[in-house]
Amino acid sequence: MAATKSPDILSLYMDSVLEHEKYPLSVYKFCKTNEIEEQDFYKKYASLDTIKHHVWQVFFENTMQVLHKNDGYAAMTRKDRLLTFYFTFFEVLLLNRSYVLFSLKGSESPMTVMGQLKQLRSSFKAFTMELIEEGNDDKTLSLAKHPVGLFSEAAWSQLLFILKFWLDDTSPAFEKTDAAIEKSITVAFDVFDNTQLEALVDLGKFLWKEKISKN
Repeated sequence: MAATKSPDILSLYMDSVLEHEKYPLSVYKFCKTNEIEEQDFYKKYASLDTIKHHVWQVFFENTMQVLHKNDGYAAMTRKDRLLTFYFTFFEVLLLNRSYVLFSLKGSESPMTVMGQLKQLRSSFKAFTMELIEEGNDDKTLSLAKHPVGLFSEAAWSQLLFILKFWLDDTSPAFEKTDAAIEKSITVAFDVFDNTQLEALVDLGKFLWKEKISKN
């Protein structure tokens, strides 16, 4: 069996999923179909499930690479950094929307679907924990500081909410997802900074309007 030179196993895996509309059943069959030596496969991945999880980690890493190439990113406010992350992350997902739709809206159980997001969850929470800790450092009263773990978990729940919104969004250029991102981030930072609840009301009106329009 002729081995390809430095095979891009991740891309081959995603292509295989989309072409066959199912996940590869075994490492042996996957490698044989794609002319990969099994030893080359196992140098990078322990199993096919490992690739499934790694796909989402790569989406995150690609997003962060784009952010850090922006010379102005480090000087942004915490809110703008999170907004920029979201917009960039969903641009990355858009480039891979067919795979994302298959992997998240397939017939597998919710637990299995969520399992593939494990690495993404860990990386995203670490990213938001840095923002939360930075915000706490700006607070003079200890009572005003927020539990980092609790708020990072809330940020993860927010990402899942927006991801679900994006999956179902049929608006041109996903403009409704952009609106949901902006309103959700505004709410999150208003809560964190203990500001008024006007943004929460605005988000509620937006989501209610979306619900009514679909009924």
